[in-house]
Amino acid sequence: MPWVRFARTTEVGEGQIKTFSVGRKKLALAKVGGKFFAVDDACTHLGCSLGEGAVRDGQVECPCHGARFTLATGEVRALPATAPLQTYPTRVEGETVAVKI
Repeated sequence: MPWVRFARTTEVGEGQIKTFSVGRKKLALAKVGGKFFAVDDACTHLGCSLGEGAVRDGQVECPCHGARFTLATGEVRALPATAPLQTYPTRVEGETVAVKI
């Protein structure tokens, strides 16, 4: 699978998360500790946008019901979600973030 460039490195600040469309997928891109993490934008509980959530301690919290997921692995950290998130590898290419879907 090819790497797809989809965001400028300046579009997501440290400790922030934002939704991007990459082809037919919606991804949430977060920046933590200077690293970028891409996950499916839809919470596995009821599909709320994680790009509207909050990032704390390497986790994203769903804005609808408070489910939390580890950004690096997609692991569920707090209910009501029970299924993990799909994660995607990212890399920085100059001033652009690329993802491998």
